[in-house]
Amino acid sequence: MAHIRHWLALACLAGGLPVLAQTAPSPPSPTMYLQAGAGEDSSQALVLGVTLPWKSWSWPLGGGLVRGHWDLYAGAWSGRDLAQDRFHTAVIGAGPSLRWRGRQGASPWFLEVGTGLMVSHKHFYASDERMATRWNFASHLGLGMNWGPRQEHELSLRLQHASNAGAKEPNPGVNFLLLRYAHAF
Repeated sequence: MAHIRHWLALACLAGGLPVLAQTAPSPPSPTMYLQAGAGEDSSQALVLGVTLPWKSWSWPLGGGLVRGHWDLYAGAWSGRDLAQDRFHTAVIGAGPSLRWRGRQGASPWFLEVGTGLMVSHKHFYASDERMATRWNFASHLGLGMNWGPRQEHELSLRLQHASNAGAKEPNPGVNFLLLRYAHAF
């Protein structure tokens, strides 16, 4: 729980800094990101990834604009096994995400939702149980903002849940609170 408080404090501090330019974001660009966070039962995640925007798709919704992108990542998760020993596993994943921005898409703030498939090198332990599958779904909700002369910097706070959706028991699932910094290229 202490890890989550540290990440929330960092996100609040960082979120207060970039209230700079309120200009419209440039057209969607690919980004590279670093994401880190903590979860239940002393689990931790560190991930490096890219987003690839769907340049020709958008959907007006409630005074804002929804756009989509593919999210591709690789990283490491760590946790504690049944003997309470720390273990690490590599993860890779991919999936679609939808991002809504207010003001017809011109707001620097966004809400995001997404899901996808991921695979881990080893079975992950959560809530004192080993997850039954190495293949899992990873879904998230996020809040973030862009800043900079071309809106090229991005910071978001995300809640992520990973589980096999009940395909095989046990399926304890794991939840993470993640902070992501991305840069458009």
